[in-house]
Amino acid sequence: MRQMVNELAVLILLAFSLIVPVFANGSQDTGTGTSTASNGPVTIELWYGAAATEAGPPPADWKALKIIKDKFNINLKLTALPSAENDQDVKINAAGAGNALPDLFMVRRPVWQILVKQGLIADVSDMYKLMPARCKTHYTEDSIKFTTINGKSYGLASPGSIIKNEGVLIRKDWLDKVGMKAPATTDDLMNVMKAFTFKDPDGDGKDDTYGYGAFIEINNFEEGLGRRLDPVMGAYGVAGTWNLSKKNPGLNVLNPVYFDAMSYVKQMVDQKVIDPNWLSYKKDDFRAAWKQGKFGIMREQNAAYAAASNYKPFDENFPNGSWIVIDPPKGPKGDSAVGVYTANYRIYAVSAKAAKEGKKAKIAQLLEWMSSDEGYYLLGWGERDVNYKLDEKGVPTVNGLADPSKAYTAPEMIPLTQLRNMVYYNGGIEIQARYPAYKTDKSGKIMDPGDVLFDMQTRKWTPCVGSDTLPNPNADLKRFLEQGLLEFLTGKRELTKANWNAWIAEFKKVGGEQWNADGVAYAKANSLLF
Repeated sequence: MRQMVNELAVLILLAFSLIVPVFANGSQDTGTGTSTASNGPVTIELWYGAAATEAGPPPADWKALKIIKDKFNINLKLTALPSAENDQDVKINAAGAGNALPDLFMVRRPVWQILVKQGLIADVSDMYKLMPARCKTHYTEDSIKFTTINGKSYGLASPGSIIKNEGVLIRKDWLDKVGMKAPATTDDLMNVMKAFTFKDPDGDGKDDTYGYGAFIEINNFEEGLGRRLDPVMGAYGVAGTWNLSKKNPGLNVLNPVYFDAMSYVKQMVDQKVIDPNWLSYKKDDFRAAWKQGKFGIMREQNAAYAAASNYKPFDENFPNGSWIVIDPPKGPKGDSAVGVYTANYRIYAVSAKAAKEGKKAKIAQLLEWMSSDEGYYLLGWGERDVNYKLDEKGVPTVNGLADPSKAYTAPEMIPLTQLRNMVYYNGGIEIQARYPAYKTDKSGKIMDPGDVLFDMQTRKWTPCVGSDTLPNPNADLKRFLEQGLLEFLTGKRELTKANWNAWIAEFKKVGGEQWNADGVAYAKANSLLF
């Protein structure tokens, strides 16, 4: 059971790639340099990011090495990169300076950009056609764009951390109690929030519930009011710190409609439909509050909501309670978004030296095999029936092994899966292994955090890949922005158009205009606009 084909990625690949024949056990001219010898093994030197840096490398008799040699005539030479990012950068920069980069290597984007400019990294646009299976799981429109400069892709970017793993959640039992449907628009949202606040949705006869719950959770690409209020800001097209569209790039706070979004949030505050503790809550307070039934609408992460240990307190408090994932509300112009997403891609680059030696096709064969069922399971979990078994859903498990000491989770077995980050792509099998379904203790309902995640990922999000790499404001400007927005919402500043325009003018003057210019320039220079 594997994740569905990304059809859009396939279309993108057509634009990037040339049709090049693949020979199963021989070599070929990739069109980028000399051909490798057709009768002898090809050595591919790989510098990889270890999945568990505290463990050792794969053993010399690792089964994968023999398969790769027998099937593709490749001698795979493995070297683990240092665990510290700075040490990784030093090692790769030193190799680049000595024209001694390995054939294939993981590299952080800042160093990768330098090596591309120095001509030390190969254009891999023609490799995608050689990897149809891997392109279905690893290389998407966003990832290819992430490594594209002047129309050429200089890196193979694979998924890192899970993206779009949050969603808009609403108390379904409260909706039923007040006789309303899930809100589709911001007007609907306001009406539901009022009902949840004033119509005793939990039926306890007390005035102790609110429509919306949040807390200030800010990072460099979700500045301002932070991610918990991004479903509201997204209804006005201004979720996140930056707009990275080619049409209108820049800081969202400088977009005139940001005032409209702020006015809506101010209405939430004035109408008392948002938990008034949102300004003082920390993450733990927020999560304790929804488990105690304080509010009925929130943006929350899939595991923080649905994982067994996290859901248990809510289940015990409200065995008849239930949350569902809904679409983010649409604003006046039809905009909507749960929020913005970026992506922590792992870039693997092919050295220009390897391309000149005609190794690109062999590297493609290696990577394509890694994404076959054989390579995926072997590198991801080890040998079947030795290190893992498959359950009835086809998900690896250590249950029922003849020798539990050989389970892939055992410390001694970890070296067998040191390259798992080269095959994992946050697909269905990995998600179900990480987030197994379970039956709750109190209510007896079936909860599936993996299904919740997949549901959240289907909702509307705003792409902002690379926004986390853009310049940050200095401490004074950051404070000016965050304090100013809260002053408008708490009434310390009256939120009028005139006052807002005056504050924006001051924001620009104290550094906002330069921050905006620097960010847009960086985004253009690094091909981050879409």
